[in-house]
Amino acid sequence: MILLTGASGRLGAVLARDLAVSGFALRLTDLKPYPGALPPGAEFEAADLADADAFVRMAEGCRAILHFGGIPNDNPGFAKIAAANVTGMHTIYEAARLSGARVIFASSNHTVGFHERAQRLSITEPTRPDGFYGLSKVYGEQMGRLYWDKHGVESVNIRIGSCCPEPTDARMLSTWLSPADLARLCAAAISVPRTGWALVWGASANPATFWGEDDRALIGWQPHDSAERWRDALAGKTNGDPVAERFQGGVFAARGYSQKSSETAP
Repeated sequence: MILLTGASGRLGAVLARDLAVSGFALRLTDLKPYPGALPPGAEFEAADLADADAFVRMAEGCRAILHFGGIPNDNPGFAKIAAANVTGMHTIYEAARLSGARVIFASSNHTVGFHERAQRLSITEPTRPDGFYGLSKVYGEQMGRLYWDKHGVESVNIRIGSCCPEPTDARMLSTWLSPADLARLCAAAISVPRTGWALVWGASANPATFWGEDDRALIGWQPHDSAERWRDALAGKTNGDPVAERFQGGVFAARGYSQKSSETAP
């Protein structure tokens, strides 16, 4: 049995469908009702990440928790992001510790969003979050590090790029992750015998990628898809904001940006 949080969200619902087709038994949860019919063999329970007892109960008998729940942007402000994405991580890792489950965490490219686009990053580069959302994902990765070092809870942290049916602008020629590649990555992260604490760039096989070395060999995953076939259509498609176009985080980095670009440290 696999517990999937955020199952009613954009990525969660697609992931639930694809994993069910691959034969995984799923226990789905979200604050919102599941959109449409449940995938074959799946069950659903509405729950808030603040309800630690509910997650301990739902994680019982699960070999993995796919944590895709929480707030996916900066819009609600720091307090709400902290409640869902920071305190909620403690809920997930305590449930994993008590159940013996592995955590597959939907982290984000926005953990490194203030690195410039000319850089090609490995997972050894320092985090540079581009907002409170990205900062909460840095916290989530480090919560996993703590629970591995202290309690032996395994985790695979996926720094998801731009996961959508197809890329829609020039930045996504570097960051695009196909939903099918995400599903294959999650299936591999569930199935591999041992992961320890692992970190993987969540992007398809894009030649223009911002990202390099990671732990994908440990997971046994390689992406099948690529944004390259959209290059001619998207190469010049930008939003015109010099801050967004300078940094890997794009519009997340530009939102609320208040210092002069020339003053930003490289």
